[in-house]
Amino acid sequence: MDFLVIGLILLVLLVIAFKGVKILRPFEKGVVERLGKYQRTVESGLVIIIPFIETIKKVDLREQVVDVPPQEVITKDNTVVVVDCVIFYEVIDPFNAVYNVVDFYQAITKLAQTNLRNIIGDLELDQTLTSREMINTQLREVLDQATDKWGTRVVRVEIQKIEPPKDIVEAMSKQMKAERMKRAAILEAEGYKQSEIKKAEGDKQAAILEAEGKAESIKKVADANKYQEVAIVEGEAQAILNVFKAIHEGNPTNDLLAIKYLESLQNVADGKATKIFLPLETSGILGSIAGIGELFNKDKLSSNLEMEEKVD
Repeated sequence: MDFLVIGLILLVLLVIAFKGVKILRPFEKGVVERLGKYQRTVESGLVIIIPFIETIKKVDLREQVVDVPPQEVITKDNTVVVVDCVIFYEVIDPFNAVYNVVDFYQAITKLAQTNLRNIIGDLELDQTLTSREMINTQLREVLDQATDKWGTRVVRVEIQKIEPPKDIVEAMSKQMKAERMKRAAILEAEGYKQSEIKKAEGDKQAAILEAEGKAESIKKVADANKYQEVAIVEGEAQAILNVFKAIHEGNPTNDLLAIKYLESLQNVADGKATKIFLPLETSGILGSIAGIGELFNKDKLSSNLEMEEKVD
């Protein structure tokens, strides 16, 4: 009998210990109620409550995900698209999360669907397909503001899919293909244009270089001829000067005078000169000049006779 009583007492103590001792993990907080009335919020670790009088509700503080089911939404230009998204949230106030919303999952799902219809309804199809980031931002701000009283914070919202009707997809595909072909043709034409421009510039540069080379060559030849003519003129001038100096400044030799007289006689014979000026100091060579004159006259007479005989 004593053992039975002791056993019952131990059993009651075990039940009390089981009911009165709770352990909360690091990512959890607890809301303690006493006889149905909020008592306190406890942190993670070992928590002691009064069995059968106090109860504890655990709240997970980790970031959680809500997958919003796909729904049909009409855009501003009356196109029906299928949209779905995911919502990431976390509990920041266990008291409001427990007492201010009954089914948080269903509440945030319906709220997200309603606001998606409102946001996408103000956009055209092209804007809807290219403005996912803007839709995500606007939807997150609306949901975060609406869920403040539920003790939660919406971390981010991601649009998973925006699917237009099949005929719209086919038309967009054809349009994209045509646009790509157009851009390819433009790029090809631009490449050909640039190639022709480069080729023309190369031909132009080659022609300029060739012309410059020819001009430089002609200039060098002209310079060489000029230098040669200048050298000849300078040589002749120097020779004339030497002769002049020899005649007027020194004692010219008979040979020099004879050569000059012969040149003068040649000019007379060719009709280039009609007068000859002889220095007074030429008496020594007049005999030789006269002989040369006679020789010219004899040659002229014999040539005249030969011409008369031929005429006869």
